[in-house]
Amino acid sequence: MPEDESLGALVAQASHHISTLVRSEIELAKAELKFDAKRVGVAAGLFGAAAFMGHLCLILASFAIAYALVAVGLATWLAFTIVTVFYLLMAGLLVFVGYRRLKGLTGMKRTRRSLRGLGGPEEAEGELPEAVPSPASRPAAPAPPPYTGPTAGQVGAHRESVSDAG
Repeated sequence: MPEDESLGALVAQASHHISTLVRSEIELAKAELKFDAKRVGVAAGLFGAAAFMGHLCLILASFAIAYALVAVGLATWLAFTIVTVFYLLMAGLLVFVGYRRLKGLTGMKRTRRSLRGLGGPEEAEGELPEAVPSPASRPAAPAPPPYTGPTAGQVGAHRESVSDAG
């Protein structure tokens, strides 16, 4: 009967049940992760094959456009040059747009402000500068001060032990 069992036996049973539960949850997580990883791998392979086929279609379309320009009356070399220059201009435009998007990055200002707020009110008062220097030009950040708060043992020291409570 549970009433006859000692506190130590009950704690041992609870510990055994908790460790069994944790092990079971870990095994379940492993199985789910393995299943999901396999699905992600297959999906990535399918996306890669689709991208490759799309690239082949772009090449064939480029030839079709160039030969259509030849059929209109342009010289072959000129038709292929026009198609090539068009793709170079498109690539340059994409690089420009991508560069502008990267240039607009904020350097996670809100996250840094939030993290500074965790340090205490005296650190949170100083606002971040609008222009964040690049990591190469920034001086190395000083090491944070060591933790001086109470330890876990100090926090729980005022509580009475289980053996004293019974």
